[in-house]
Amino acid sequence: MNHITNSVLYSLTGAAMVTSFSSCKEQKQVEKKPMNIVYIMCDDHSFQTISAYDQRYIQTPNIDRIANEGARFTNSFVANSLSGPSRACMLTGKHSHANGYTDNADGAMFDGSQQTFPKLLQQAGYQTAMIGKWHLGSEPTGFDHWDILIGQGDYYNPTFIRNGEKLQREGYATNIVTDMAINWMDSIRDESKPFCLFIHHKAPHRTWMPDLCDLDLYEDVVYPMPENFYDKYEGRIPASKQEMSIIKDMDLVYDLKLADKENEIHSSEALEPRGRYMYTDALTPEQKAAWDKHYDPIIAKFKKDKLSGKALAEWKYQQYMHDYLRVIHSVDRNVGRVLKYLEENNLLENTLIVYTSDQGFYMGEHGWFDKRFMYEESFRTPLLVRLPEGKKGDIDQMVQNIDYGPTILDLAGVQVPEDMHGVSFLPLLRGEEVPEWRKSLYYHFYEFPAEHAVRRHYGVRTDRYKLIHFYNDIDCWELYDLQEDPQEMNNIYGKPGTEELTKELKAEMLKLQEQYDDPIREVYKD
Repeated sequence: MNHITNSVLYSLTGAAMVTSFSSCKEQKQVEKKPMNIVYIMCDDHSFQTISAYDQRYIQTPNIDRIANEGARFTNSFVANSLSGPSRACMLTGKHSHANGYTDNADGAMFDGSQQTFPKLLQQAGYQTAMIGKWHLGSEPTGFDHWDILIGQGDYYNPTFIRNGEKLQREGYATNIVTDMAINWMDSIRDESKPFCLFIHHKAPHRTWMPDLCDLDLYEDVVYPMPENFYDKYEGRIPASKQEMSIIKDMDLVYDLKLADKENEIHSSEALEPRGRYMYTDALTPEQKAAWDKHYDPIIAKFKKDKLSGKALAEWKYQQYMHDYLRVIHSVDRNVGRVLKYLEENNLLENTLIVYTSDQGFYMGEHGWFDKRFMYEESFRTPLLVRLPEGKKGDIDQMVQNIDYGPTILDLAGVQVPEDMHGVSFLPLLRGEEVPEWRKSLYYHFYEFPAEHAVRRHYGVRTDRYKLIHFYNDIDCWELYDLQEDPQEMNNIYGKPGTEELTKELKAEMLKLQEQYDDPIREVYKD
């Protein structure tokens, strides 16, 4: 199914030649300047908190600009909603079982010797650079330049590894990553070659620490509660067993910054040391003074109010939303800086710009934060793409992060390897009709037992229905009609009248498992 552009070839210097073959005409070659790629990816940025998708929470004018001048994908999904595995899927164009990076277990290492699309771009004459969050254990391969955060990275004064050398940089991570990306484009890259630059932000990953200049932003805003915030999980056993509830599992110190000087507010034993270290020793004295000026009054009021029950749950939700959206505001500001640089340096009209996240995220839906589940808020991811002279407006076909590599290779005129699971959506970006586009998506999540206790599961999604099988220590099936039940509150698996639909979806799931050669199909054949 890979869409391959065979007519566009690149020399080692990156010069593109479109060749026309004719039996009666002399062969002609027309030089065309190759397209650059700027790929911006955040960690845990929900589509709900981009105003191009949803107006309820925040305005993101710079991110929206990519959508306004390009395409907004309305059905973009991931293959495994977890940071490291999602990144591995993106780099390889393959599902987790095929690229070998299935979860974020301690010591997990991405096999950097395998084929990735940045390596193929390098072979075609592109310069490649990875700046920001890597989170794949092993050192990056396939990049001429890399300057990455260690592990999850820190919001303040983070340590980076630059081409193998550790460097600590003072400041706020989102600003620093953007500074380095612009500096690479401006002072390091070889301007005679096309480039592919990956700008990977830590933000807005837990624990949502805002830039100091944004600490008081939105302080008077009261955010709307999701309709299913107090979900009881009837008919959904795996959902009832998770440990990512804002009410029960969002930590007062680690997540909500209530590390009081009197040491009277405590979190769980596992999180207590991490939380108190993060909000004290990690900051410079000047940063700590600004931090305390904002959070000390919040802590004092919280202790005075002695909240409990519903009042405490809704206070935690508001505190979470305020900090998360302050972090997003910084991301949007820095996306604006990148766009401004491209525009002022005459690069905007010869550069593909992508904005996305490594997965979706819960903004209180079902009472949750985090991701992992195949439910929509976690499975679905924002994807905004500006292709010069490409389609403007919505693209409704279902795409997945395994498609990013094939698409970028296709744009660069590099043949898409047959073993990649993904499909190039470049024709969609060009506004072309693709009548044989995929009708379903496959998903597989592996990380259990682990943090948040989301059970292992795999599933299939069509335009209307979703079938999920939870397995390993549990055996549960769930079926949703996304048209009638978009919030996925009513599991209709096994209900009278769904027999034929269930049979069809199981057959479709098995077809995808066979297509992608997922070994799980040999274990669970029901």
